[in-house]
Amino acid sequence: MTIPVPPQVYDHGLGAFTAEELDTLERYCDGLMLTKGTLNGLDDGSKYNDAIRITQIASIRQVPEIIWFYERLADIVRGLNNRSYQFDLRGFSEPPQFMIYRDAEGGHFDWHMDTGPQPPRKLSLTLQLSDPAQYEGCQLQFNTGTSIVAAPRNRGVAIAFPSYMMHRVSPITSGTRKAIVAWVTGPNFK
Repeated sequence: MTIPVPPQVYDHGLGAFTAEELDTLERYCDGLMLTKGTLNGLDDGSKYNDAIRITQIASIRQVPEIIWFYERLADIVRGLNNRSYQFDLRGFSEPPQFMIYRDAEGGHFDWHMDTGPQPPRKLSLTLQLSDPAQYEGCQLQFNTGTSIVAAPRNRGVAIAFPSYMMHRVSPITSGTRKAIVAWVTGPNFK
C-alpha cells in the first residue's frame, strides 16, 4: 500500500458543475427517500452508533434525468486520478450517496476510512452541495499522518482522496450541510 497523499480538489471554477447544475442536482436529491446512515464492521454487529455517525443518506441511482451527473462525475474522477493518483480504477460499483448533516440531529461522522464491499474502494470523492454560509462546523477533515487538513467548503467543490485515508466530518453546530459522496473501485493494492 502507498503512503497517504493529500486530497486533491476539483473546483467548480475548473468546470466541475455550474451553479444551475448544482441547483438541479440539489432539488433532485431533496426528493429522495432518506434513511439513517449506517456503519460497516462494528464489533457488536450493529449498523448504528450515534457516537460515530449521525447523518441522513439516500442512494442516487442512474435514472435518465440525472445521467448527466454520472457522466460528469466519471470525467472528474478520471481527471483527478490521472493528475494525482494513477490508481487502477474500474468504475462505480455502488451508487453515490446524498448526505445531509443537520444541527438538530447532531450530524457528524467521526474518523474512518472508506472501506467497503469488494471490489475494494480505491478513490473517494465528496461534492459539496451546500453554500458554506448555510452551516457552521461540519468540516470535512483529513489526517495525512502528519497533520489535520480541512477541505475547502465552497459550493460545487469536488474533493478526491484515497479511500484508505483517515477522514471525518466534524460535528455540525448550526444549519444544514448537504454533500454527495462516491467511491470508485479497482483491484486490490499490491
